Amino acid sequence: MSSFDVQQFTICHHVFFSVDRPKVPSVSVSPSAEIVEGCSVTLTCSSDSNPAATYTWYKDNEAPLRQPAVFVFKSIRRFDSGQYYCEAENDLGRRRSEYLHIDVKYPPKVPSVSVSPSAEIVEGSSVTLTCSSDSNPAANYTWYKENKTLIHEGEKMYFTSIRPENRGVYYCKSQNQYGHVFSSVSVDVHYRPKVPSVSVSPSAKIVEGSSVTLTCSSDSNPAAHYTWYKENEDAPKASGQIFTIINIRSEHSGNYYCEAQNTRGRQNSTLQLTVVAVTAFALALTLIPVLLCIMRRDQNRKENKSEKEEIQQASFTNTVPIFTTVIWVVRENSPSSLRAAFPFFRCLRSVSGAFALYDTFISVILSSAVNYCFHSETR
Repeated sequence: MSSFDVQQFTICHHVFFSVDRPKVPSVSVSPSAEIVEGCSVTLTCSSDSNPAATYTWYKDNEAPLRQPAVFVFKSIRRFDSGQYYCEAENDLGRRRSEYLHIDVKYPPKVPSVSVSPSAEIVEGSSVTLTCSSDSNPAANYTWYKENKTLIHEGEKMYFTSIRPENRGVYYCKSQNQYGHVFSSVSVDVHYRPKVPSVSVSPSAKIVEGSSVTLTCSSDSNPAAHYTWYKENEDAPKASGQIFTIINIRSEHSGNYYCEAQNTRGRQNSTLQLTVVAVTAFALALTLIPVLLCIMRRDQNRKENKSEKEEIQQASFTNTVPIFTTVIWVVRENSPSSLRAAFPFFRCLRSVSGAFALYDTFISVILSSAVNYCFHSETR
């Protein structure tokens, strides 16, 4: 042993560690201003704890979303709106943050437009149009009709007693500060026929043997069916908007009425038809100038040309033949007054041996009532 005693010393270092469960997490959102659909949004969670905490995000008390402290929406959507909170957890425990409200703003979706009642709409009934659209903030609604004229503001539009003039296409405009969108609905109002409008053509005096057309039209929805009747006759005369009488007779005179009918009702309107008979006296007055003209022409030609030249000209040229005799041929379907006045039913030959029948010319004068021809005997 040495002169000095050996002594052993122990030096202790005391190190104190502070451990604790997480404090209540702090949460924040960026941007802190209004959040619009399509933007990038970041949620951040932080908590003082030892050991360091792990973080989990939740939405509306649903299943966990993500683990990191920073939760990023690259392009936030409308369905991402809701209440979010964060949990911080370590070995000593867990703490939950306050709720963080995320409100995503977006323009209206295409509106849904409905009509009540949804069945057939009848004139005089009550009708409601409703427009609704998903949007944030809530949309304002405006109603337009066809030519885009503003007619109403509000989600609903009411017709207490709808009229035929109310039918058409209606547009609902849904709008907020982020955009607007239109949607349309067609309103079809059914109503009984209005009083028909009836007309006759020709509108002047109607003469026996001519053709006459009666026309009927009526405003209705659905479209009307038309039936023609004659006064004091039960059986209908015709169906359809147009009723044509060919070769009209005096017995066709009288009152005719048109009936317009659809599933909502019927209406009728009356038209008086007066047929004027062709008399023998009126016929004679019409034809005398024609006869005088022919006789004068015949006389002039006799004085200036020989009989041979007259025959050749009548046979081979396109000029009108020379006639000395007029024989009237009355058609079988002519009015009785004409058949009585002109009982002849034959046509004699001209100088050239040819028959001359002037249907076209006489049709203009007598509405196809009679035919006539001219005759000149060979000398």
